[in-house]
Amino acid sequence: MALFEYFPNYIWNLSVAIAMESGGRIGEIVDMCQPIRDAAASGADAGTPQFMAQWVAMGDKLIELAGEDEAKGRAISASNKLERAALYLFTAERMQGHGHPGRQATYAKARETFDRSTVLGKINRERAEIPLEKGTMPALFTRAPGEGPHPVVVYCNGLDSCKELLYWSRLPEALARRGVSTLCVDQPGSGEALRLQDLPVDPHSESWASKAVDWLEQQADVDPKRIGMTGISLGGHFAPRAVAYEPRFASGAAWGANHNWREVQDRRLQREGENPVPHYWAHVMWAFGAKNMDEFLEKSKGMNLNGHMDRIRVPFLVAHGAQDRQISVSYAEDLYEQLENSPRREKVIFTAREGGVEHVGADNMSYGRDCIADWFAETLGGRTA
Repeated sequence: MALFEYFPNYIWNLSVAIAMESGGRIGEIVDMCQPIRDAAASGADAGTPQFMAQWVAMGDKLIELAGEDEAKGRAISASNKLERAALYLFTAERMQGHGHPGRQATYAKARETFDRSTVLGKINRERAEIPLEKGTMPALFTRAPGEGPHPVVVYCNGLDSCKELLYWSRLPEALARRGVSTLCVDQPGSGEALRLQDLPVDPHSESWASKAVDWLEQQADVDPKRIGMTGISLGGHFAPRAVAYEPRFASGAAWGANHNWREVQDRRLQREGENPVPHYWAHVMWAFGAKNMDEFLEKSKGMNLNGHMDRIRVPFLVAHGAQDRQISVSYAEDLYEQLENSPRREKVIFTAREGGVEHVGADNMSYGRDCIADWFAETLGGRTA
């Protein structure tokens, strides 16, 4: 496999890979991981407090160093360090079980650090709060340069990511270079919507994706006729579902074809495939607002795209890693075949020849990022050169 496998279990290695692909520095990552290598041998769940302690310590050190830069008037350097500090803090928080001591405080510090970095570095990401039927959907808006109106892509989370990790996937940057803006959202069941508002997953993603379109239509530099949607990991359910039921979307893409996630849960109960986070079953019950396993399994029945994809009548891209250890590549085949009414459908399976073979390109996100950015540039009227 192409994944950097420092630890003896997939879940810890996945977190390290995500951090590396999101801008972490290898020397800092080695310094954090060396003291806890033995702790990972007891399984993905057992050593997560030690994981958190090491990664928070590195985040705190970088915050201190950023403060020294800021005192010298070196705001850009301070921002660079705060970016990595926030990344390490978000990674530490993501690895903990729901209600774990220190998780809430670590998340708050990560958000504060991220926001401070945005200001100091004058980074192209504007915070937004999109009204929902209940609560709000926090978001980050990255604007394409130059005079608009520009096309825009709504970019949603998977099961365990957050809008900050979406930004660090560099897809918003890649799209901006192509003349396309991006709205990264913490939809219900993820990020702030889950952690601060207790908004659970809604399998009918059009209910909140439509609110994102409503908000975008009010932005002066957005072309309302050129709005697309994509999602990463479990977003490979949410994005196709939303495009199927929200007619204002002009194009769509799935980065990881989560075509029948409900079926995946049955397989995970049989210990088939890898989990994305430690304390997996506690996490999914939290995300879905379920009190127990039976309630979760009932609520997750809607996480199935069979019978819905014939509603998509706009261009749609399916991108998937050939060696995805979480979601079978067969689901990419299912999704693609069911796009029977799309006027332009495309399937890209990343192989060992180029890389990006793991789940949503955890081994190398550059191929998926460029592929999806080019797709939206072509289908929404951006540029590829």
